[in-house]
Amino acid sequence: MSASVTDATTAGGLPEANPWGAPPRRRRRKLTFDRALFMAVFLGLPVAVFVIFVVIPIGQALFYSLTDWSGFSPVMNVVGLDNYVKLLNDETFLKALRNNALLTLVVPLVTLTAALAIAVVVTTAGPSTGQVRGLNGSGFYRVVSFFPYAVPAIVIGLLWAQVYDPAAGLFNGILTGIGLDGFENYAWLGEVRAAMPASMFVMIWASIGFYTVLFVAAIKGIPAEIYEAARIDGAGRFRTAISITLPSIRDNVQTAYIYLGILTLDAYVFMAALNPGGGPANSTLTMSQHLMNTAFKKGQFGYATSMGVVLALVTLLFAALIFAIFYFAGGRDKKGEVAR
Repeated sequence: MSASVTDATTAGGLPEANPWGAPPRRRRRKLTFDRALFMAVFLGLPVAVFVIFVVIPIGQALFYSLTDWSGFSPVMNVVGLDNYVKLLNDETFLKALRNNALLTLVVPLVTLTAALAIAVVVTTAGPSTGQVRGLNGSGFYRVVSFFPYAVPAIVIGLLWAQVYDPAAGLFNGILTGIGLDGFENYAWLGEVRAAMPASMFVMIWASIGFYTVLFVAAIKGIPAEIYEAARIDGAGRFRTAISITLPSIRDNVQTAYIYLGILTLDAYVFMAALNPGGGPANSTLTMSQHLMNTAFKKGQFGYATSMGVVLALVTLLFAALIFAIFYFAGGRDKKGEVAR
């Protein structure tokens, strides 16, 4: 009987399943030269690169944030959490943190809403009969909307700084030209109430094109039969966009929101070009700007590194929050079915 259990084979020469229910033993594959080379190149090398260029710098930054290093001297003293306690009492840093939070709240929401609207228009807002397609000349709209993203951010910031110039700026010239005399010599970047909205507009204007193209590509991947079925059922364009298009590209929207949120949590390039000094009463100052000023102008690299650590933690918290929102808003699978 034992021989029949251990030695029995199927007709094809394969071992039969163990009748006693014990799991079959896995045979260890021999470590050949090919397997070792494959693991070294495709596993060992990426891990080594990750450790050298990500893990070690993070650990180094954490250590520097616990010191009073000036950045220009090999001498540094460990001060523990004093830098982080100092951050809690740094009004300038807290102001910069609030500015970044405001940017992250407004810019991604407005940008992605506008980009999604444009993408829907140029892909599915065409004729109500016949093939599902966008408006005539939709390719032209895509090219025009993408153009600002092809220009470097620093160039966009410098150009808009000239557009907002109080005396010779194009913006004030247009407003006064149509009869709005109250905007003559108006300092858009020099007024506390106007500096942040004006800066937000530049960031939104520069980003809409890229996300429009991203959403257009995602919408193109939705089967046309779904839209045809919605038409037959009598769904209008708005209902179709809310009930079909948006749920179908949920993952793309989530990724775009996280990416754009990280951009606004930094926002250094745009703000440095528009308001190098942080704007009136630090109304446009960001954490990255304050970090750079603290490190290179004040020579407090240890304290500046603690700001960088806080910025990294805020960024991770933001990404986790967006994942959680999309997850509980219907992005998870329910009973094995993908939520739609």
